This record gives sequence, structure tokens and C-alpha cells, in this order.
Amino acid sequence: MLVCRPLEDAGFANGFSTRLGGVSPFPENDLNLAGYDNDSAENIGENRRRFLAAFAGGYRLSTVWQEHGDGIKVVRTEEDASRTDEKFDALASNMTGLLVGVKTADCVPILLGDVKTRAYAAIHAGWRGTVRSIAAKAVRMMSSEFGSDPKDIIAAIGPAACGRNYEIGPEVVEAFEAAFSTRGNYFSPTSEGHALIDLHLANRDQLLFEGSASDRIFTAPYCTIERTDLFFSYRIEKKKYGRTGRLLSVIGHAPSS
Repeated sequence: MLVCRPLEDAGFANGFSTRLGGVSPFPENDLNLAGYDNDSAENIGENRRRFLAAFAGGYRLSTVWQEHGDGIKVVRTEEDASRTDEKFDALASNMTGLLVGVKTADCVPILLGDVKTRAYAAIHAGWRGTVRSIAAKAVRMMSSEFGSDPKDIIAAIGPAACGRNYEIGPEVVEAFEAAFSTRGNYFSPTSEGHALIDLHLANRDQLLFEGSASDRIFTAPYCTIERTDLFFSYRIEKKKYGRTGRLLSVIGHAPSS
């Protein structure tokens, strides 16, 4: 996995999984962490066991049923944490001994950790979530629910389809043009009505707009489309093989932190 060192140094367990070190046949020994329609429950269970074993302290994992929206689940109790059938695209909590996680395979995973209140969040931001400002909403949610000051939040933006390779069509172009005055910063036109889009930058800008400090936002230098040796890519593998695995990005903190 990849780890954001500033989050780790601040006491947050965190990680962005790679596809390495698992048991799934994608094509072999892949660490697929979700997607029961494409893989067996036994494989995913073993892969999750291996992934979570990398975190000392016996963390519990809380995820949701993602739907490419902008809903954010606040996890306050063990019952909240155990529900996996609710439809959201981000989770926020301040519970100890818990990892909240989001699943991706080209979409942007974002992890947030507040160094003062100890609140944290995991965000799944595809183009739909990004155009609905899910990263900005997560910061506001942390402020309203846990008293977070955006300046105290460390943000890690993980591996995703990057602006060099992620081509979108008229529907996405029009949605961004309607939502953001800064839309031109995110596009590199390729043909009529089509462009490459930089979702890493779009989400970074949302965090900055909400008051996050620029020196506390860290972006992984990896493109999932380019590095299918390390990451799953829906765009590449779904078209080529008819299925792809899912990465998991998690954050939390131990009782002693």
C-alpha cells in the first residue's frame, strides 16, 4: 500500500491499497478488495484480512455502498460502523480503532485527518462526485459535526486516472462548465466536445476553496490508467477483460493516538 507520511506522523493510520499481494485471479495474486459480482467472497475476505493485517492494533473496517453521488455518512457508533448497505460516497468519524474506507478503480480517493479534533474522513470522488463538490462537502461536514477547522486538516489525494489520460465527453464537459467558474483549469481539449480532465486538481481546488492549507494537501504521483501493474483501472481492464478489481483507501486512528 501507499501511506501518506504527514497523516501517519499526525497519528492517523492510513493507506491506499495497490493490487499486489492478494489471491484474486485478476489475472493472478491480485489484492481485489471489493466487487462480489466479479470475485468470490472468500477471495475478497482473504484479501481484506491481508490488507488490514498491515495495520497494527486490530482495526475494524467500515465501508458503504457507493453510488457516485455526494452523500456523506457520519459514523458515530458501532452500529453505524457495521452497516455496509447504506448508499453514500464518503464516511466521516472520530471513533478510535476504526478505519473508514472507500473503493476505487480510477476514481479519486481522498483521505482527510484533523490534527486537533482527531476527526477523519474517506471520500470517493469520481467525476460525478467531483462535480457535486463532495470533497468540499466533506470538509464542511467535519466542521459542522466535529468542530474541525479546515486549516487543521491534512489531506491525501490518492492514485486515480490522471489528467494525462482521463478523456471525457460532452456530458462531463457540460456538467463541469455549469458547476465551476474555474473549469478551464481542468480541461485539455482533445477533439470536438471531448477533453482530458484533471480530477486531482479539481478536488485539490475544492479543498483550498474551503480553507485547507496548501502545504497540508498531498497528491500521490500515480495514474491508475498508466500503472496497471500497481493499480486496478476500470477504464483499461473492464474494456479489455470484462471485469476489474477494486482498491481500498482507508483512514482512522488508534485509541492511544
